[in-house]
Amino acid sequence: MKSSSSLAVWLDAARPKTLPLAIASIVCGSAVAGWHGSFSALVAALALLTALLLQILSNLANDYGDAVKGTDNDDRLGPQRAIQSGLVTPQAMRNAMIVNIIFTAISGLSLIFIACNNPHDIIGFILLGVLAIIASIAYTVGNKPYGYRGLGDLSVLIFFGWLGVAGTYYLQAGSIDSVIMLPATACGLLAVGVLNINNLRDIDNDRACGKQTLVVRMGPEWGRKYHLFLLSASVVCLTLFALFETKSLFGWLFVLSVPLLYKHGKAVYHSKDGAELRPMMATMVKCALLTNLLFAIGIILS
Repeated sequence: MKSSSSLAVWLDAARPKTLPLAIASIVCGSAVAGWHGSFSALVAALALLTALLLQILSNLANDYGDAVKGTDNDDRLGPQRAIQSGLVTPQAMRNAMIVNIIFTAISGLSLIFIACNNPHDIIGFILLGVLAIIASIAYTVGNKPYGYRGLGDLSVLIFFGWLGVAGTYYLQAGSIDSVIMLPATACGLLAVGVLNINNLRDIDNDRACGKQTLVVRMGPEWGRKYHLFLLSASVVCLTLFALFETKSLFGWLFVLSVPLLYKHGKAVYHSKDGAELRPMMATMVKCALLTNLLFAIGIILS
């Protein structure tokens, strides 16, 4: 077995290609906060660091949970993970998760005490932070991981969309505007799209291992239709925001990503098996990041 202390091994275990999803949610929330005259560079930076640490924790826990349960096996079509490949021991992964939790707590508490003055806000965000840490781990770890019961999509929508975007906005603006839920939902739906590609790709192996993802429950045909819904609904949310909130053409900058979303959605819908879907996860991550960045830039310019 190779040394589990290798930096390259741990960087790979953190799955850096998925981290743009965390970046997108913070950028999106910060852009709307700035648009309302409430941008704080320090709060945005700490929110970004905390979000990245939470996503890395989720990735490490997913590596551990799926390996222990045997879901990461030779039949899985995705890239080999750290424990599955033998490069990291389960104990080393548990230790890494503990270290990550400590850093996440430090970053999150720093963010809360810098951004919040109201005791109710401090307590509320501490509770949300604890919930986020538990959710990151419980996705695949434990006797009844919710990722194995078809609840992963809802979790991604909540944490990468509603809480990620709206929470970032609140921490900078000090209040919540209901309209933030439109871009928050759009951001979350695009993140769910990334998870959906993963689940579509590995649907056969997940079913065989008892991992009842939403796609396993609905079947591959409806899973592909569901993917089109996720892409379309995200664009609808941003369109409604542009119609009702922005007065500048810059607010429509996100439409430049629509052709790419259409091309990606068409490719997913016509894919025949998991092997064809394998390269499409990276494409979906890029589509999600581009759409959110264009939205954020458009809001800033408007």
